[in-house]
Amino acid sequence: MLTTLKFTIIGIFVALLFLNLYFRIKVLKFYKRLVQNRVQFEVSDVFNRKKLESDVIAKYPEYRGDIEGFVGHIRRSVFIAIILVLLITIMGATLHFLK
Repeated sequence: MLTTLKFTIIGIFVALLFLNLYFRIKVLKFYKRLVQNRVQFEVSDVFNRKKLESDVIAKYPEYRGDIEGFVGHIRRSVFIAIILVLLITIMGATLHFLK
């Protein structure tokens, strides 16, 4: 049981690393286009859909696809990373208390 739990934690950690690399590649493509076109917005705009729509997309409507792609990948990566870190923490605590 302990060995299985250890390998599961290692597997989730490796998945977290691959997730980081995958989304970093995806996000950097959008980020590069946005920087080249001088599209500017704040970090708070990424997590506030209404503010993003009213401020950023209204200001740069021609880059809507790039902005939404960038924001979507950031949100998804944060959500999946939170789940994986919670799983690692729960399994690590379980492993600690089973020893």
